[in-house]
Amino acid sequence: MPKKEYTSEPVDPALRISPHSFGQLAEFITRELGIKMPESKVSLIQSRLLRRVRDLGLDSIDQYCDFLFSPAEAGAERIHFINAITTNKTDFFREPQHFQFLSEKVLPELERLKRGALDKRISVWSAACSSGEEPYTLAMILSEYTAGHPGFDFRILATDVSTKVLQTAKEGIYSARQIAPVPADFRRKYLLRGKAGHGQSGHDRGNHSPALRITPALRRRVSFHQLNFIDADYRVREMFEVIFCRNVLIYFDRPTQEAVINKLCRNLIPGGYLFVSHSESLSGLNLPLIPLRSSCFRKKGA
Repeated sequence: MPKKEYTSEPVDPALRISPHSFGQLAEFITRELGIKMPESKVSLIQSRLLRRVRDLGLDSIDQYCDFLFSPAEAGAERIHFINAITTNKTDFFREPQHFQFLSEKVLPELERLKRGALDKRISVWSAACSSGEEPYTLAMILSEYTAGHPGFDFRILATDVSTKVLQTAKEGIYSARQIAPVPADFRRKYLLRGKAGHGQSGHDRGNHSPALRITPALRRRVSFHQLNFIDADYRVREMFEVIFCRNVLIYFDRPTQEAVINKLCRNLIPGGYLFVSHSESLSGLNLPLIPLRSSCFRKKGA
């Protein structure tokens, strides 16, 4: 009986992937990134790797697997593979209830707690920042708040596993379509219009609509760094009052979710706030957190 191959339609030699190669890739993705990769994801892997296969001048994904796992190339190619395989869908002001709660409830409470303290800075961590829309949204919200509260300051750490989206985030350049969710008054304050067809974001290469860039003052508020949630040590030494970790836990199994959140909580102050996505549940996990409302938690010990 001939060996089965997984294929996408229409059949293209570069899209063919054998069960052995899929097993290798799925095991690698789960081990290195913690992402579940069942057989239903075959088409996803094929489509994500097609451009990389062609860029390398290879004939198939099976051949790419040989290249990826070869001792001479594995280290260098690993970064390209992670960039290709990870999902980076995000938007400005995504799940806006979180930002409303942050502005109306969390920041006033944190300001109250810091009253009289020498250091009135709020540290916020966007732990799965993708192409930067979330940390820049946070920067806008915090800038608005601190403008009316003298002495109150903030900084934002933004991390992601993908070096490709981090570069896009650092540039802070977005298309008109991408900035559509940003309120008009925020656009006037925090976005600069560029020349048509120049400096397009990573999502919109080839789109000749006018580009807009986050203002330098706002970009300076955000520090971008690579971080893999599966690493034992996140190498983050600062403590944070607020952590956003949204729309990434859905890719992990329950033990990995628990491990990731517990590691994040090491850098969350007692009484600090953690936000996850509305589509994610922490129910049943052993965590040092108290639920406040849907997808918002506070660390015990305040």
